[in-house]
Amino acid sequence: MKPILPPVLFVLLLATLLAGCALPVVTDRPDSDAIDPEQARLTPIGQAIEPLRLAHPGEVGVYLLDDPATTFATLTHLARTAQRTLDLQYYIWYEDRAGTMLLRELLDAAERGVRVRLLLDDQGTRELDPELAALDAHSNIEVRLFNPFVARNARWLEFLTRFERANRRMHNKVLIADNAVLVSGGRNIGDSYFGATDGFLFSDLDILAIGPVVEQVSKGFDDYWQSEPVYPAATILPPASPEVLDDLAWRADALALAPHTRDLLVAVRENFVVGSLRRRELGLIWAPTDLVIDPPSKGLGPIPLEDLLTIDLRNKLGVPRKSVDIISSFFVPTPTLTKALTTLARRGVRVRVLTNSLDATDMTPAHTGYARYRERLLEAGVELYEIQRSDALPKPAATGPFGSPATTLHAKVVVVDEHRVFLGSYNVDPRSVLLNTELGFVIESPDMAAAISHTFTSHVPESAYRLALEDGDLRWIERRDGEIITHTREPGAGLLKRASAWLFSLLPIEWLL
Repeated sequence: MKPILPPVLFVLLLATLLAGCALPVVTDRPDSDAIDPEQARLTPIGQAIEPLRLAHPGEVGVYLLDDPATTFATLTHLARTAQRTLDLQYYIWYEDRAGTMLLRELLDAAERGVRVRLLLDDQGTRELDPELAALDAHSNIEVRLFNPFVARNARWLEFLTRFERANRRMHNKVLIADNAVLVSGGRNIGDSYFGATDGFLFSDLDILAIGPVVEQVSKGFDDYWQSEPVYPAATILPPASPEVLDDLAWRADALALAPHTRDLLVAVRENFVVGSLRRRELGLIWAPTDLVIDPPSKGLGPIPLEDLLTIDLRNKLGVPRKSVDIISSFFVPTPTLTKALTTLARRGVRVRVLTNSLDATDMTPAHTGYARYRERLLEAGVELYEIQRSDALPKPAATGPFGSPATTLHAKVVVVDEHRVFLGSYNVDPRSVLLNTELGFVIESPDMAAAISHTFTSHVPESAYRLALEDGDLRWIERRDGEIITHTREPGAGLLKRASAWLFSLLPIEWLL
């Protein structure tokens, strides 16, 4: 049988594909940096918080943003408050209600003279090319893309032709206003992250922070902004007509009148987080806080082990002596972490893990990377909880730091010895360790640790399955209306989802999860 393509034609076709997906050479990329801290203190928000900073030298003021609509309002008010600079770095930015309205806020800020730098991972910019190109053409806005795709309408092609680079994504999430205040954590920009959708909601956690860590994050942003994996949008995106910005403004105005946007608009109108901060009335937790961040070079290929965020994080959290609580939307412990957690549990350390059930997860392959370790962890005494998907669950009067239980868990938090808290973009999985760049904070605060760990005793029993072994077989224990219900297979997941989980479990893809 003759080959479908002669060898010469096959080589030429392959060369054409590779050339078509090659990233352009950037020869003229303007430099820019965060404004000097002294200049930041002269901005209205910098002046407002200066007495707080002076009263707590060396510490960071942190405010937990557990409510999704409140977080949206806080981002909106920071964009409106900024007078000099807005720096934003996100993994996903959807073209939906929340995404459109926040883009409008950036445009409005630029119109009043604020310099806006928007750095997005290109994996999460689908459908936004015209808006990003038009914003980038504004004199006060610059847009850059991390590991961008040249084949805009055939991104799958680049996973075939340059998989090593295309598979490495920027998972960081942060907004910095005037190099004085930041919001960072697990949320991307989109309706599902701010409680404004009828589909999956992502129960999540962010922080607002002031103090020396803001300057550290700004330095990290500058490093990414100038790094090799980052490209000016103008070198990747086709030019957009000026009418695109007019259309963006029109759509944002229309959303402001739409009834289905009411919850977000009410939050913006009635939320006073930023106003309370400026009046120095916000209930901040003051604590020593360290930034942990991957270098942007992780987006190019493997980096030295000592440069990984995960190593720095392990050193800063220390070895748990009494307890460790892990809350992670994707929990893939691998043999190494499984051994570490089982060793801790056998030493008498209380180890608790909260992640998504198969029914709740939006990433079935990642669930299979966790499922194979469940029995081993339970046998050693590790406590496992899987969040329920059911939207029928009642919402408690006080929802705790992860919002309504009737959601998909998206938070990424670790609490050690009821004293140290990690919060950020980092999931406990191989992808966060080795492939994606991540950012987060280690906060030395017993008060914050207690507030987060309280979730396990106050809300988890009613909103998650507790896993157990019965004669060696896995069981899911559910509390419903005061009764105990025991499930013998993945609860809530239909036949198709269970079948797909089984199929993924056969594939050697754990390193990708």
